[in-house]
Amino acid sequence: MANRIVVNFEPGKGPAARAPKRRRWLRILAILALVVVACIVVVAIAGYFGWRRFQASPEYSLALLVDAAQHNDAEQLAKLMDDGEIVNNMVGRVSQKTTDHYGLTLSATTKHAIDQIVSSSSPQLKQAIHDEVNKELQTFAAGSEPKPFVVLLATVRSLVKITTEGDTAKGTASVNNRSIELTMRRDSDRWKLVGVNDDALVQRVADSVMKDLPPTGGFDANSPLLKNLGRPRKRNR
Repeated sequence: MANRIVVNFEPGKGPAARAPKRRRWLRILAILALVVVACIVVVAIAGYFGWRRFQASPEYSLALLVDAAQHNDAEQLAKLMDDGEIVNNMVGRVSQKTTDHYGLTLSATTKHAIDQIVSSSSPQLKQAIHDEVNKELQTFAAGSEPKPFVVLLATVRSLVKITTEGDTAKGTASVNNRSIELTMRRDSDRWKLVGVNDDALVQRVADSVMKDLPPTGGFDANSPLLKNLGRPRKRNR
């Protein structure tokens, strides 16, 4: 039997009809690709500005500060920590701790020595507070070995609860079963630590200061309290 050639003359079923369908799918795929690229660009831009905004947050500056303390980076510490403000905010509590340590044995000589050492202008007190605050910051990383900065960011954000009001930020953290309060102040696009409230830290500073003070145990003979105690009472007639 001879082979027959069949030609399909029905409209819409030939090779010419399949070509528009193929072009239509190509246009659809091109549009989908453009939409995907546009979404990626929008997400990248939003992520960039979100990251820049986070870099200007107190949490980010605190993580930088902890990192500087771990690496003993004096230059970075100076940028992120106001030693003068920290001393001013702590000197009263250190003085009270030191005075309470002597109690009734506090002599005029010792009181004068305390006033000299526990002063906002005392280099010894400034150094003691600076060193103890550095040690305190290092405890935020939960270990003596320096941690990657990404780990520090996650640790600080989970450990410290910060509230911001204007150019002042207050942070509260629980470290080693004790509460630590931090105060930070906006400084351009960063935040500076200006206050630390931790009773254990104040006690360590007071202990450091008392090493150069007279020992307890002696009474001041010129103390008005002792004079009043030794004065005989008037008898009522």
